[in-house]
This record gives sequence, C-alpha cells and structure tokens, in this order.
Amino acid sequence: MIVGIAQIALLVRDYDEAKAFYGGILGFSVVEDTAMPEGKRWVRLRAPGKMGSELLLSKAADDAQRACVGKQAGGRVLFFLNTDDFDADHAAFLATGVEFVEGPFVRPYGKVAIFKDLYGNRIDLIEPA
Repeated sequence: MIVGIAQIALLVRDYDEAKAFYGGILGFSVVEDTAMPEGKRWVRLRAPGKMGSELLLSKAADDAQRACVGKQAGGRVLFFLNTDDFDADHAAFLATGVEFVEGPFVRPYGKVAIFKDLYGNRIDLIEPA
C-alpha cells in the first residue's frame, strides 16, 4: 500500500545555489547531501515545520532538462507552503529579497501570496483559514 509521497523532485541549475535559497532564505533544513556517481548528488530538503514531502534537488543534466528549470509547472504554482504566521513569514521573505508577484489576498481557504524562487517557479505561501 502506498503511504505517502516521500520527495518531490525539483529541477535546479546548481545544487548549492538551490540549497542557499531553500535553506538560507526559506529556512528548509538539509536532511541529506550525498555524493553520487557522475557528479550527481542526493540532496533532500525538509520544510521547517517538518510536514509534507521533502524536496529532492535534481540538477538538470542536459539541454532539455535545463530548459525546464523554473518552468516545471508550466507557469502555474509549483507547490504550496503552509505557514502558521503569514505576516511574519511574508515580512521575513520580503526582507531577504524574495519576489512576491501576487497578493497578499484573503481567500476562503486562508491568507495567501505568490512568490518566485530563484529560478522563477511560482510558490504559494498560505496561512490556512
């Protein structure tokens, strides 16, 4: 029986720059960073609240994959980050230069704003209602 989604692969240009953004700016912790053959790495990141799936950083290996970095969701929101203090996280992200492109809005499901990661992927920051 399937019991959950362990990791979500995120295409990146460079492991270390992605770790700096997701770890340093968004506060994710590095769960694992293991060297693999052919210069690859197994890099797992977990959100600070330890809920949900981990991110698995996947370095783009060819031109087709590099063309997809920042476009994995086709311009839609790639994933959704829940927070228990929208105002504090929103202010902290703004202070570090995170680019918010929509919101904040209050919707029936909660307070939300959309920002971009270092590659242009759109991410929702949501405090559920």
